[in-house]
Amino acid sequence: MNSFSVRALLVRGMLAGLAAGVLALIAAYFLGEPQVDSAIAFEAAHSHEHGGAEPVSRSLQSTAGLATGILVYGVAIGGIASLVFCVALGRIGSFGPRATAVLVSLGALLAVYVVPFLKYPANPPSVGDPDSIGERTALFFLMIALSVLLSVAAVILGKRLAPRLGNWHATVAAGAAFVVAVGLAYAFLPSANELPEDFPAGLLWRFRVSALAIQLLLWTGFGLVFGHLAERLLTPRSTVRRTGTVPASPAH
Repeated sequence: MNSFSVRALLVRGMLAGLAAGVLALIAAYFLGEPQVDSAIAFEAAHSHEHGGAEPVSRSLQSTAGLATGILVYGVAIGGIASLVFCVALGRIGSFGPRATAVLVSLGALLAVYVVPFLKYPANPPSVGDPDSIGERTALFFLMIALSVLLSVAAVILGKRLAPRLGNWHATVAAGAAFVVAVGLAYAFLPSANELPEDFPAGLLWRFRVSALAIQLLLWTGFGLVFGHLAERLLTPRSTVRRTGTVPASPAH
């Protein structure tokens, strides 16, 4: 794949990330923000401290702040995922651009969010010890790094086992190794549960489901949109390579 194709795919990946970010923004506003408001109300009702005025109003946080954060995040992950797609295309099996994009997005959802989420699930804001935010954030990003590294290792292991075991058995073996390694990481990494004992279980459940739904929409939307864009960009070139014909150049 030449540098022109990589640049073109990078731009398309960022555009697809922006489109997926719009979907995630809608879900975050209608599913996540009501849970955040409820969590803030719970914290305010149980807090004995009365702070001053917030530097950023809640209405601004839930509108412009939310939109900026999600859309910038969508563009960023779209660009990174498009580069991963460039590496993965043709190396993880005989999949076309559309299927490869979907596999990359689903793999990213699993490695970047679902696996870390199961160890360190999202908690509503304004709940927990603010002095431990740095430690909890570091643990979450450590789990992301471990999950991504273990995912890459599982893919490499599967490709090396495929000639001896066949694709199916190699995939099962690599997946089992990934699950075992993730389980060991779960066992040895410390837990970080600081929710108050009287925090409503229903509110916690709704908040975490909404957080998972936002990420699911983001990565699924990216995979479908980017897969379509990548297919349109790369399929004509693939057809030319297969047929050995070159379209006539326009007259100058």
